[in-house]
Amino acid sequence: MQGTLGGGLGPGPSAVDGRTLLVCCFVLASALGQMNFTGDQVLRILAKNEKQLSLLRDLESLKPQKVDFWRGPARPSLPVDLRVPFSELKDIKSYLESHGLVYSIMIKDIQVLLDEERETMAKSRRLERSASSFSYSSYHTLEEIYSWIDSFVTENADIVSKIWIGNSFENRSILVLKFSAGDSRRQAIWIDAGIHSREWITHATGIWMARQIVSEYGKDNILTNILNAMDIFLEIVSNPDGFAFTHSMNRLWRKNKSSRPGISCIGVDLNRNWRSGFGGNGSNDNPCSETYRGPYPHSEPEVAATADFITAHGNVKALISIHSYSQMLMYPYGHSLEPVSDQEELYNLAKSAVQALYEVHGIKYTYGSISTTLYVASGITLDWAYDNGIKYSFSFELRDTGRYGFLLPASQIIPTAQETWMALRTIMEHTLNHPY
Repeated sequence: MQGTLGGGLGPGPSAVDGRTLLVCCFVLASALGQMNFTGDQVLRILAKNEKQLSLLRDLESLKPQKVDFWRGPARPSLPVDLRVPFSELKDIKSYLESHGLVYSIMIKDIQVLLDEERETMAKSRRLERSASSFSYSSYHTLEEIYSWIDSFVTENADIVSKIWIGNSFENRSILVLKFSAGDSRRQAIWIDAGIHSREWITHATGIWMARQIVSEYGKDNILTNILNAMDIFLEIVSNPDGFAFTHSMNRLWRKNKSSRPGISCIGVDLNRNWRSGFGGNGSNDNPCSETYRGPYPHSEPEVAATADFITAHGNVKALISIHSYSQMLMYPYGHSLEPVSDQEELYNLAKSAVQALYEVHGIKYTYGSISTTLYVASGITLDWAYDNGIKYSFSFELRDTGRYGFLLPASQIIPTAQETWMALRTIMEHTLNHPY
């Protein structure tokens, strides 16, 4: 039954051995606490037309889900990246081939990259402990990041404070760094990272930028002017439960960890849970989907805490949400193809920011509205922010464009953060110079 969906994606004659191998690997990984992805591949497909996109969307709607879309089907001009478990490779490839969907292998074996990542982290941890230091060029666990936050705030108490804004579903603290050189109730800029927990480069970039703000204040005239007039709020770990889970069990986990009676699948996509456009295209009502929107707007404590804090503040003038991957800088709307009223200004600002980013390491970003640049997505942070009066609302998709995807090597943390900082600085400076 190759080349068909539903029951047609069952095992082929030789898949039993593969499944046996996978089970053995999974048992071993479970003993070590981590899911094993040995033999899993990331395939890239460039759909030629809407019909081929529809065939890929059929894969997305399978129950139970057979594949994990890293870049979902959006439009013919954009590549689709999907992680295929080893046990499903033969049948998924047969399905693609039978429908004339040409694919290339972006990552031949995900576990190889995960093993390298874990080994690099362990080596870095040994060095940090022996030197009693914190490495800004390494990935860290939630506990390590929260410990660093405490030390960072203590060492820079004249300019940085830690704010608790709520608890996650599993009762972890949701923390925000406040950078301020003046009195309270000033205009502010909000930056968040890690709303999708597997996007580790975003947390690492946030940490580096926190240090950059502290070290450059008083030296960099533009940053100094910004901070003398406005506060900066930085939420480095927007999804603490999901992030902890990526370290303890499943490195590729995207959602939060909320559960509900009678529903077997866990987690809500926190970037589909916001009120603006909630439940529209680009979100899913299936709790097992990676883009499950949740039962109602702001149902998730992580979203509610952030929304309540920003609303209560009442004077946030820019919001920047940091994601990965694809190398894009985008503005609203996600839920609609209609241009926002500030389209021209936001487009030109995105263009300037992307140019500033390019000048650091020569990395090219595309830019535009979310719905026209990436895909239609409803219930997202950016749309909520814009609809609540925050004109300068932007979302980054950091490195890369698919060679490593969510598994960007730690060697790229510093250059990624450096270039992102220059784009962010451009947006913040424009916000300062164009009050509204």
